[in-house]
Amino acid sequence: MAIQWFPGHMTSARKKAAETMERIDVVIEVLDARVPAAGSNPMIRELREYRQRPCLKVLNKTDLADPEATKAWLDYFNSQKGVKAVALSCKKPGEAAKIPKLCLPLAPHRGTPLKPLRMMIMGIPNVGKSTLMNALLKRRAAAVGDEPAITKSQQIFDLNDHMTLIDTPGLMWPKIEHDSDGYMLAASHSIGRNAVIDEEVAAFLGDLLLARYPALLNKRYGCNTQHMDGHHLIEAIAQRRGFRLRGNEYDLEKAALTLLQDFRDGTLGRISLETPVTREEMLQAARANSASQTPAEIE
Repeated sequence: MAIQWFPGHMTSARKKAAETMERIDVVIEVLDARVPAAGSNPMIRELREYRQRPCLKVLNKTDLADPEATKAWLDYFNSQKGVKAVALSCKKPGEAAKIPKLCLPLAPHRGTPLKPLRMMIMGIPNVGKSTLMNALLKRRAAAVGDEPAITKSQQIFDLNDHMTLIDTPGLMWPKIEHDSDGYMLAASHSIGRNAVIDEEVAAFLGDLLLARYPALLNKRYGCNTQHMDGHHLIEAIAQRRGFRLRGNEYDLEKAALTLLQDFRDGTLGRISLETPVTREEMLQAARANSASQTPAEIE
């Protein structure tokens, strides 16, 4: 099942972001450190490159991500022109406070009372943009919650007399090109539940974790993960936790939600769903598959 999610308000949010891009100096793109490439909105890149705006990529939720993968992503992003990357947790005010200072070198002609540095916070839903805004302002100025698309409109704040912040709604793009990206975004809770089937997302997540983090699954659920796939893992969780329906059948939906929530909360451990290497492997496979298709199959 291909996952797509583009609520109606995002069309107007994109238009507003394009208008605002002309008047800002630096884009602060907040990413979930566990899925930094899958969760990087191509529309944001297109908008900022069209206006030639530099970007500070903030790999948030780094406390939940695999440290080795995060280091690899920092090296990857910092090698790109006009991009600076930093890994932190927006829930830690001391770490979030570093961000404005990191933006200054990206726009050295700004940052004075006469020419304030104008920064726009962007990203897909539920990656921590509002948490970052609140940490920087040291007050609750933006609504925060564990559901995608809480912020619906732009908000502008003066950080001090030489810096201005613009908070924007979480912005998806109309068509997610790669199925695995949709599943990773759903697993990390950046896509609304109305667009996904939890058991399918959990099975995808289970397959990935079985391949890369089997020891963490074994430690958490106490089951032998050898020769398992994602569906078998969900069934094993239901069995180990005693999740049953009337008729004594396993409650696979509850088990799937347990796996998803354990990943999202970091209960399983520090996990990243992609690295620069696995990303390139996925893209190469997608290109090879596309090249092998006939025109009729592509249509």
